[in-house]
Amino acid sequence: MKFFAVLFLSLLPLWAQAIEVGEPVAPWTLLDQFDQAYTLDGQAKILLVARSMDAAKRVDVALQGQPKGYLEARHAVFVADIQRMPRLVAKLFAVPAMQAYNYRVMLDRDARIAPRYSAPVDNVLWLQLDNGKLVARHEYDSVTQLRQALEQVQP
Repeated sequence: MKFFAVLFLSLLPLWAQAIEVGEPVAPWTLLDQFDQAYTLDGQAKILLVARSMDAAKRVDVALQGQPKGYLEARHAVFVADIQRMPRLVAKLFAVPAMQAYNYRVMLDRDARIAPRYSAPVDNVLWLQLDNGKLVARHEYDSVTQLRQALEQVQP
């Protein structure tokens, strides 16, 4: 009997559906690169999700040269999935390097949040939100396209 319970619980994530346009986005809380908590709420208009180092680098390059508070002014939140990064590397090198960024990075250290939003791993996923509901989704594999999309958003 225990075997079937364990089997059922291990297969449960396979039945989970990706969030669809029109559905509410479940709130979550993550720590940023300064270990400051952030909770997703109805104020967020854009959720940028990077599930790989390449995708996170695209976001970084797209934001280079922008003033501090650029994402916040656009009600945008950036989530980086760093669960594949060895913890020691993250602690000693990656997270300290992120502290030099002039924007916040919500760090999904255990892949609790980013997998909820399906997209190709190397693309930056852009989720457009309205009062906590998903209204549109886009994927960017180009820094130029991502930068242009961010510039279109009025602060």
